[in-house]
Amino acid sequence: MEDVRLIVTLFMALGVSVLGGMVARRLGLPVLVGYVVAGIIVSPNSPGVVADTTQVTLLANVGVAFLMFALGVEFSIGHLMAVRRIALVAAGVQYPLTFALGAACGLLFGWGVRASVLLGAAFVISSSIVMIKLLSGHGETTSWHARIAFGLSVVQDVSLVPLLALLPLLAGSDEPILPRLVRSVLTAVVALVLVLGVGLRVMPPVLYRVARTGSRELFLITIVAVALGTAYASHMAHLSFALGAFLAGLVISESEFATEALAEIIPLRDLFSTLFFVSLGMLLKPALLLEHPVEIVALVVALVVGKILIVSLAFLLAGVEDRPAILAGLYLAQIGEFSFVVAGIGLADGIIGPDHYGIILTVALISILAAPFLPGLLPTLLPLARRIRFVRDLDREAEIVDEPIALRRHVVICGYGRVGRALGDALARKGFSFVVIDLNPTLVRSLRERGVPAIYGDSSAESVLQRARVEAARSIAVTIPDLFAARGTTRMARRLSPDVDIVTRANFHDDVSALMDVGANETVQPEFEAGQEFVRYVLRRQGVSTRETEALIRRRRASFYHDEHEELLYREE
Repeated sequence: MEDVRLIVTLFMALGVSVLGGMVARRLGLPVLVGYVVAGIIVSPNSPGVVADTTQVTLLANVGVAFLMFALGVEFSIGHLMAVRRIALVAAGVQYPLTFALGAACGLLFGWGVRASVLLGAAFVISSSIVMIKLLSGHGETTSWHARIAFGLSVVQDVSLVPLLALLPLLAGSDEPILPRLVRSVLTAVVALVLVLGVGLRVMPPVLYRVARTGSRELFLITIVAVALGTAYASHMAHLSFALGAFLAGLVISESEFATEALAEIIPLRDLFSTLFFVSLGMLLKPALLLEHPVEIVALVVALVVGKILIVSLAFLLAGVEDRPAILAGLYLAQIGEFSFVVAGIGLADGIIGPDHYGIILTVALISILAAPFLPGLLPTLLPLARRIRFVRDLDREAEIVDEPIALRRHVVICGYGRVGRALGDALARKGFSFVVIDLNPTLVRSLRERGVPAIYGDSSAESVLQRARVEAARSIAVTIPDLFAARGTTRMARRLSPDVDIVTRANFHDDVSALMDVGANETVQPEFEAGQEFVRYVLRRQGVSTRETEALIRRRRASFYHDEHEELLYREE
């Protein structure tokens, strides 16, 4: 008889994911929450149908590899090097403070010294997987706060090497710790050098040879093999599985095949990364919540609130402005999946007991469930942060280094990502003057060196918009993908210049009315506009006249941007 257990497991996991995701969307919740709840439903710890936890976890690791590989392809080595100082300084602040927070919580609840130290180690590491999934959903993977947050996350992942080497000290191992630590660190360094050094030389010609065959299947198989193979090699070198996949993506990002590799891997990434969140839900033990409710709730609150404050402070001390610093803190305020590894080793070595192990897993999972809602706290936290003298002084320091802008009838571009850059190139070709506002200091410095007026700062801040002379501007283009930042910028720009023309980017249909309500003259939704271009091209090929085509597109555009009900977009025209 055929063994179809893997197929049954995959069907069950994906089936409940669809149901969980649909219910979450209907309730206005992030789909990530639905996936985790779906995992709880099919876990061995809940009544009813049970999926094979081992097989789901294996498939989830594939999803982790594809998710991190795709991020590496989008990120590039240049982006990582640009944030290295910030990441190292922030890690120097965040690591000891978060460790002390976790250890203090353990001692407060009577865990004992060894178990409390292990809890502190678990508190340190955030979930890069959860963070990237949330950033992808918001269209912010290339934003400045995403880059600095992931830079810190990479440092955390690398820190696993000495951390895992030191755990036997807590277990009372007789093995000399120094040789073990040196061996682990050297192995990690050799692995990193091989992946980046050899990969950058070998992979481009290999991909070129595969691409020359003209076979899309061979190209896909090659990049999947590279992603999984590098992830496994990283795991064998005692680095994290996710870090290895990310490094493989970084190698591909430096080749001319990065765009095609990303396009091929995205469907696999979206499919298998869903199983990662299902596998997290399968770890939760609802009975443990009833046995230790006060302890679990207290640890979750301490973890989330503490990490938001500590990580935000760490980035502020590293010289990051208030908005990206707080956003990075909000995206990193959870326990990472690699804390499960730390807790598992602690359980196997007798450092913690089964109850402590279950509590760590439960706290981690609840913090991950809370993660999608935390970025919504930005509008509340930002005004509070700006009342602090230290933060205000940082803003003043940023103002001093900016050169005065002496333009009139210019365009102010808020956010210089792919959309903002395309607009800037078009304006430059036509000879129109423009000013760029962005929170990426490396980008701002590069633009200034090329003679482009650029301001480093938060475009929703009054002082930053005043430096860009919005009161004398002809147009303001808000291309920031983050809705909170876009709304704040639009609202402030409208207050400073009631008559200026403001066009704002909307990531989703629901964002259109939110942006129009705060003062945007026009909104642009990139995916919808791309669809309009497909409509125009295909109808022309079918012999439809230009006049009819343009009339149809105008009606669709009016329906999408100005009607209150989304279903009107699909009515018969």
